[in-house]
Amino acid sequence: MRKSIALLPGLIGTAFGGHAIAADMNVKLEIPRLTVAEYHRPYVAAWIERADQSIATNLALWYDVNKKGAEPGTKWLQDLRQWWRKGGRDLQVPLDGVSGATRPVGEHALSIGDKLAKLPAGEYAVAVEAAREGGGREVVRVPFSWPPKKADTAKAQGQHELGTVSVELKP
Repeated sequence: MRKSIALLPGLIGTAFGGHAIAADMNVKLEIPRLTVAEYHRPYVAAWIERADQSIATNLALWYDVNKKGAEPGTKWLQDLRQWWRKGGRDLQVPLDGVSGATRPVGEHALSIGDKLAKLPAGEYAVAVEAAREGGGREVVRVPFSWPPKKADTAKAQGQHELGTVSVELKP
């Protein structure tokens, strides 16, 4: 009986230790205020890409989810050209836990959830692409190593359709 009790803390540590010390990531992106005659909220795709620039996992896909009819909101997803070519065109949208409505001007946090649970160790980048009707398109990438060895924050600055994209890593 004593051996069982003595082993219990070790088993608990093994069973739950991975979750207690699991690495974490927070991603924030900024949609800047633009001074234009007719402003439309941008469509945005965010994903983690591998070193070969293929998509490891999708983080966010914001588009006009309520637009129906002859030209539904999904028709314009192809304007997110890099995301579309790398795999977006092969997906069935909406993506559960990823798709949502376009967002207003301001800073937005992305929900990472368990999307990193199966991410192998290696070099990656968070990629964010924005395209706006009557506007431009832009892609911002923030490179990172997974899993992180220490707490770190990396940022990249967009030039017009995106503001700051930041990635906060915690071991």
